[in-house]
Amino acid sequence: MTAEPGDPLPAKPARAVDPASTAFVPPEAVFAKPGAGSRIVVTKDGPFVVTGDVPLRIQVITPDAEGFSWDWVPGKAFQVGDTYALCRCGQSQAKPFCDGSHTRARFDGTETATRRPYARQAERTPGPSLSLDDAEILCAFARFCDPGGKIWGIIGQTDDPDARKLAIREANQCPSGRLVVHDNATRKPIEHKLAPAIGVVEDPALGCSGPLWVQGGIPVESADGRRYEVRNRVTLCRCGVSANKPFCNGSHASVGFDDGMVPPSPSR
Repeated sequence: MTAEPGDPLPAKPARAVDPASTAFVPPEAVFAKPGAGSRIVVTKDGPFVVTGDVPLRIQVITPDAEGFSWDWVPGKAFQVGDTYALCRCGQSQAKPFCDGSHTRARFDGTETATRRPYARQAERTPGPSLSLDDAEILCAFARFCDPGGKIWGIIGQTDDPDARKLAIREANQCPSGRLVVHDNATRKPIEHKLAPAIGVVEDPALGCSGPLWVQGGIPVESADGRRYEVRNRVTLCRCGVSANKPFCNGSHASVGFDDGMVPPSPSR
């Protein structure tokens, strides 16, 4: 039947949502700050609560032929709605979502990360055409900085176009934003703008699961209501043992955190 002018528009079909994604969302979070846009709230000793219809999917660190981290390969997209809760303690049986395990485990999620902006945390390594800023405490151990002899050495060769291109690539592949390259001529960062999304990092080559890769400038709000510096890319701890909470510091690799969603590489 043909719709006539003035007829009401048909209702959009309801989107399927994984029930586990909302099972442990604090009731007050659903109604907090309407119209505030996308954000991630770090709840006290509890999960990350995501609001604003943020896409969530697995992102797999994939090595090159020599075994160095080289590409991000998208994996499963999760069915989430406007608001959902992500495990922060590392013990949920419904990963990446919260199932209340933080309460049973008496998880201590105390936030210890500095409030200093990135520019005041980073150390600069100058090169011929690029300079590299590096805030080591933010390292998520994704290892995209390793190919070609490591980015710190490559920066010194950036008068060569191929070295310059590789340095820009490696810095922008870094999920945590630890590494940022600046163009010496313009004095501006070379930052590939990311669309707002959250990646659930998997690292089968290392045989472990990684952090939450927050992309596109989604604000992260502390349990005390204050916001951390808004950045294009950051990584949040989901293994529960980072010494730089709520951010990842690579501890998932040392403890062998495994969420069971992606099997280890056959070569391991």
